[in-house]
Amino acid sequence: MLAAARLFVSVLFIAVPALSPLMAEVVRLKAAPSPADNPLKGLVPYSDYTEENRAYFPHSLEFDYLSLAELMRGPSSFDWQPMEALLDKIAARGNQTVFRLWIEYPGKPSGLPEYLQEQGVKITSWKNADEKTTCHTPDYNDERLVAALESFITALGKRYDGDARIGFITAGLLGSWGEWHTYPREDLLASPKTQRRVLEAYEKAFNKSPILLRYPVGKDDDHWAANAHYHMGFHDDSFAWGTLDRGKKDDWFYIPLLKKAGDEALNKWRSQPIGGEVRPELWGQIFDAKPAHPQAQDFAECVRQTHVTWLMESGLFKEKAKPDRDAAAVNHVRHMGYDFHVSTADIQRQDSKLHVHLTVLNQGVAPFYQDWRLELAALDADGKVTHRWPVDWKLTGLLPGDAARDWKATLPLREASVTGLNLALRVIHPLANGKPLCFANAEQDRHAPGWLSLGVLP
Repeated sequence: MLAAARLFVSVLFIAVPALSPLMAEVVRLKAAPSPADNPLKGLVPYSDYTEENRAYFPHSLEFDYLSLAELMRGPSSFDWQPMEALLDKIAARGNQTVFRLWIEYPGKPSGLPEYLQEQGVKITSWKNADEKTTCHTPDYNDERLVAALESFITALGKRYDGDARIGFITAGLLGSWGEWHTYPREDLLASPKTQRRVLEAYEKAFNKSPILLRYPVGKDDDHWAANAHYHMGFHDDSFAWGTLDRGKKDDWFYIPLLKKAGDEALNKWRSQPIGGEVRPELWGQIFDAKPAHPQAQDFAECVRQTHVTWLMESGLFKEKAKPDRDAAAVNHVRHMGYDFHVSTADIQRQDSKLHVHLTVLNQGVAPFYQDWRLELAALDADGKVTHRWPVDWKLTGLLPGDAARDWKATLPLREASVTGLNLALRVIHPLANGKPLCFANAEQDRHAPGWLSLGVLP
């Protein structure tokens, strides 16, 4: 019996085929600056700028306003054509849209839907001495208007949540320019109760497209409804002017408001994006070594403390900046939002399988907030894709300062030989013509546009 068992073991041992040794090429990839027009970050022009203006500075986002009156015809009747025209126009250029909706815009006629005006919703017209304009503020607490806002936001989310043409949505709808204030007529602002109903409507209607709010608010505020607990980001529209805490009585500045709102607001950037606009008085000059305006704050420090991802900045699109200003702006943009660098690529082959192990770092100030898919491919000498392998790797949740994230995958090699071809990685933009997400690597675009070359396949 013992002899038979030894014979059985021997036969089993002989019957198992020997695996071929691992064939490996470990590549240490080189760092290089990422482009200033990486998607979903950077500086943002208005969508109606001319082609020449838009060419003055690289970008992947464009901004514009729409009034509620343009889109809403009745309690449950909507005209989406103006929105479609805006989104299609920007997407045709390979960019994504940031938009804001308004009911009152200083210097413009009322944006209150006509049917609500006919129903008698009160509009208060008043002079804004600071802006030298006339404002038309509706009664935000009129139940007919509040119900209309809830109906509109629900319909907007149903139609556009997750639309690839949209980058970010600033909540708008309340206050001058949709900025949730009616300064200096704060008596006309929507009540906290109305604000809460608008916030709740957005929270229910949107799960994918990011919603950004003008002011961070914690509990126990008589002026604004608490909002730090919602799944929404913030936008600082006086960036680098009213951003940093100077230790004075600037309680409306962005960082002091964050601190007042508490840890939930201070940590918002970890899961929700931060955007905004460079204060108009600082356009262009904010990127100079010594900005001329005495109110200017340190731009790099504002970026570091706010973890901002995108900013409207019309100065660099009004005219072509001088070389020093342009170069400084490009450098600052690279440090906004995310900035991914793949540091190593370990490529191993074993029989009919390819084992890939990458390490990736986020060198920026914020994470990437959209769950875009990634894929690996084999590229021939002409940069043509000969094989594709989808991978389940994630860009989301990788925070600046985190240890390198390991991406591992085992790929089947069932087709013709790939030995000698270049293994490459890309992030799949949901817009077919969208500007590619590029890594901060010298090997980016080496063999094909939009692809990060990782090494030669063994």
